[in-house]
Amino acid sequence: MTDAPPQPATITPTGVVIAPPSLDREGWLALRRTGVGGSDVAAVLGMSRYTSPIELYLDKVGELDDMPRSPELAEAAFWGHQHEPTIARVFTERTGLGVVEGPGMLANVDRRWMLANVDRYVLDEDAQPASLLEIKTRSAVQLEEWLGGVPDGPALQTHWYLAVTGYKHAHVAALLGGNRLIIHRVERDEALVEHLVALVGEFWQHVLDRVPPPVDGSEATAELLGHLYRVTPDTVTVADPAEVLPLLERRRELKARERRTTDELRKVDNQLKATAAEAEVVKVQGAVAYTYKQNGPLSPKRFAAAHPDLAQQYTHRVDALDTKRLAADHPDEFRAHRARRLVVVPKESAA
Repeated sequence: MTDAPPQPATITPTGVVIAPPSLDREGWLALRRTGVGGSDVAAVLGMSRYTSPIELYLDKVGELDDMPRSPELAEAAFWGHQHEPTIARVFTERTGLGVVEGPGMLANVDRRWMLANVDRYVLDEDAQPASLLEIKTRSAVQLEEWLGGVPDGPALQTHWYLAVTGYKHAHVAALLGGNRLIIHRVERDEALVEHLVALVGEFWQHVLDRVPPPVDGSEATAELLGHLYRVTPDTVTVADPAEVLPLLERRRELKARERRTTDELRKVDNQLKATAAEAEVVKVQGAVAYTYKQNGPLSPKRFAAAHPDLAQQYTHRVDALDTKRLAADHPDEFRAHRARRLVVVPKESAA
């Protein structure tokens, strides 16, 4: 009879180390696919702007090619990483609480698919880890939201880390606009933790069973579907009428409603503009109700027609990709990077 392999020791009340911080990126990405991490939780719940449930599912089952990442997101991630040590240091200065870096990726001792990559551990009076610190870098436009508490996305991530580690509370430090540090203490909400574990557990079971979540209406899913498949020109899929025809009918209904709503909204806006007449500010009962200021985009054509000499003086050439020549000289490469468009046949009526 052989002895069972020893279980790794917990370094938090319910967290065990499953990978050191020195793990290379390939190994780290592979390990992330063995469970659900804190940055995945918002996507699982359909609350992420950037990742949909179906995209996360495809990533976890290893069926997702590398998606193009916007330069803006890459730049934000870079500066978030650069600012992390500074934010941790200032957190200590302002709270008097010491912090240390963690020993690597954690998993929950009972549910190994529950993963966490904690930014810092907060020390107690005996210099022992007693809670965690989540660090965020955000735009100044989010300041008002952060002043009222930890926003939903970071709050869910923080509670997921509490679920993994077993800690009773956590701290969140967010640098807003590069010059305003907001610090919140988050107490463990046991009902929320249980709810999160149940919902995310259902998603993970779908991953294990290879049952993808349904396609939703998010922009993240639209972006995914535009890049997901390698398209073969002029190929045909014979679809089930029972599946497709109701969707086409629903689409026609929604497009008609969209056109009606657009026309009604334009009518209301035009009435408000007519009321403003030559004024830029309209008040109702002593308070500003709306403005109609001449501060929108310049119309180049109208300006050029009215002031041709000035238009010529301020016209300059810009570097631009010659798409027509590229398409003629390299049709395959050109086609591979074109966006896919949904066109319903026959063309929908504008009525």
